[in-house]
Amino acid sequence: MAQPPDQPPQQGGFGPPPHQPPAQPPQAPATPPAPPQPGYGYPQQAPPPAPGPYGAPQQPGPYGAPQQPGPYAPPQQPGPYGAPQQPGPYAPAAQPGPYGQQPGYGYPQPPQFPGAPGAPGTPPSGSRSPFKGRPAVVVAAAVAALLVVGGTVFAVTRGGDDKDDKPVATHSDDDKPSASADPVDPGDGSGDGGGGAQDFNAGRKAGEAKVLWYKEAPDAPASGAEAPGMWITGTTAVKAAYKEVVGYKVADGTPAWATVTLPQKVCAVTRQKTADDKVVVAYMSGTSDRAKCNQLQQLDLNTGAKGWTAVVADGALFDSAIDIELSLAGNTLVVGRSQSGTAYDVRTGKKLWDKKNYGDSCFPTAFAGGTRLVSVASCDATGAKEHEELQELDPATGKAKWTREFAKGWRVARTFSLDPLVVYSTNQDKNTWNISTFKADGTARSQVAFDGNFAPECQSAILQRDLTGCQGVAADADTLYLPTDAKSGPNEIVAIDLSSGKQKWRVKSPADETMLPVRLEGGALVAYVEPSYDAAGQVVSIPTAGTAHTPAKLLQLPASTTALESSFYARDLAWTDGRFYLSSTRLNGADDAKEKLMLAYGK
Repeated sequence: MAQPPDQPPQQGGFGPPPHQPPAQPPQAPATPPAPPQPGYGYPQQAPPPAPGPYGAPQQPGPYGAPQQPGPYAPPQQPGPYGAPQQPGPYAPAAQPGPYGQQPGYGYPQPPQFPGAPGAPGTPPSGSRSPFKGRPAVVVAAAVAALLVVGGTVFAVTRGGDDKDDKPVATHSDDDKPSASADPVDPGDGSGDGGGGAQDFNAGRKAGEAKVLWYKEAPDAPASGAEAPGMWITGTTAVKAAYKEVVGYKVADGTPAWATVTLPQKVCAVTRQKTADDKVVVAYMSGTSDRAKCNQLQQLDLNTGAKGWTAVVADGALFDSAIDIELSLAGNTLVVGRSQSGTAYDVRTGKKLWDKKNYGDSCFPTAFAGGTRLVSVASCDATGAKEHEELQELDPATGKAKWTREFAKGWRVARTFSLDPLVVYSTNQDKNTWNISTFKADGTARSQVAFDGNFAPECQSAILQRDLTGCQGVAADADTLYLPTDAKSGPNEIVAIDLSSGKQKWRVKSPADETMLPVRLEGGALVAYVEPSYDAAGQVVSIPTAGTAHTPAKLLQLPASTTALESSFYARDLAWTDGRFYLSSTRLNGADDAKEKLMLAYGK
């Protein structure tokens, strides 16, 4: 049952996932790992109680409703921003509660939900997780333990290879992409490798989509490599992988430009692109233990041309650029360190502003960009007033437009949407979670509070929080769309009213497999229905208005790629201009066969 904005959600409903994890976080294998057993990426805890609605246990968990009042409960003492008279996430609290009496938005590590620090590690390529084989966003517990000091996450400083103490932007010596040493698939659907490779369109059945092209990944080291980001423009599909950025023509997969080869491995990218199709990628400063993720390179997605470069300087003590996050809001690029951020003009590389510690020992620890820019800060992390604060920033100046203070014990884990702003927060001590929505001025709008077992897909987050690292979730001005999880068989997509937090409608997957929201388009929700062991996936359109929400098929993916489609475990999804794209986000470095990179379908 939904609650009004200033009341806590009802107890029960959204329990922890049913599968059990490995006893310890997995370690990086020296050789390609065998597929793990189901349960990878789930909380390490005792077996759940008897299942409730939608397979959810009857006690709160990572995706479960709190047993005690949540963020909107009134606090005992007045707090900043007009907080009510009971402790809550927007004010210091005598008892934990995101917005009030019970756990609020503080800074301790969250419960072991998919994507939270302290949860089991990401499954290696080739594994299957309880999220139908997709890697949940997770952090190895051992890593998290090393990084948590007094309730605050610190990046481990290892020194640096760079002597620069100021961010410096320069133009690359060579503004043209370097040529690739390896040929790429001409786009006939047969994949890389030339003669003898399978033609996925041979024998295509009536009604099946066409495989527009398939690309294999560059060789990666045995330890694996990142393949972050997937950007689709009107003409070009672009992907980063290991030390390369590659671009293909969307229609046939022929090279759009010569491969851009970077000096060291890619370690961060902007998920967003500018209005004129520019992005920024970061790569390591070297290969030693002292190397940092601090080298920035701007790229043009349509031409592959290199733009400005910059070196990200370290901040103060415990504020390192060993690992960074990149966010774009309009023409402002924000580089997030462990405890601060620096903004650049993405067009020129000129430094705009710094976001440093402020107020009651508040240190910005995460940023999220898109149509707006938000930041999360950890405040008084080792003191009695420990809590987190959420701010919307002016991209041009870095000044806060508004600030929301969350109660002790609550952590802002993800943003499911930035416009409208939808925040997923967790409380490890109380094993509770909350999904809250906010108005444009930062005041509370609603919170989700009804039975269900939601299962969006999220990317791994180790040293950085990665606020925008979830897919399988969508939102428009009035509605949030979330997938449920199912032990077996079809799941559902639930439409949630952002004004009340109540369910509007729900629709079951048209096949016996999971259906995930991809994007909103033309008054409909585009969703991906995953393949089964013997049937290919499909892309469907679900009307969002009215009373009929029956999925209509946009693309029936071909049977010829069912096995290949199923093997994209660490993945990105995209639907653009009637084409559907799958791409890998992690390479495992196996030498026994070429790894997959991108697969494109169309009519």
